[in-house]
Amino acid sequence: MRVALDTNVLAYAEGVGDATRCTGAIALVEQLPAESVLIPAQTLGELFRVLTGKADRAPGLAREALMTWADCFEVADSTWTAFQAAADLVVDHRLQIWDALIMAVAAENHTAGCF
Repeated sequence: MRVALDTNVLAYAEGVGDATRCTGAIALVEQLPAESVLIPAQTLGELFRVLTGKADRAPGLAREALMTWADCFEVADSTWTAFQAAADLVVDHRLQIWDALIMAVAAENHTAGCF
């Protein structure tokens, strides 16, 4: 079974948030076999924004964090087909477009879901 990681899990694993969520995210990521994990590229873009904005991390350090995640797990690019599916999710379920895109990329790459 493959799973896709959402921005919140990565941000918590990077120490952004309360101790309970950060510890839980780290524990979750450590339990997942690397070959079963997918990170939608959109997730890394959102993580960069969180790290440089909310966490006030220097851009160079935020970039290092992204590269580390990309070295650990497969990164899936967004496709036009995924964007179309994301738009459908927005219309049908009133999701935010970027959350819908992460879900669509996860589905396109045959994951069991997003964490």
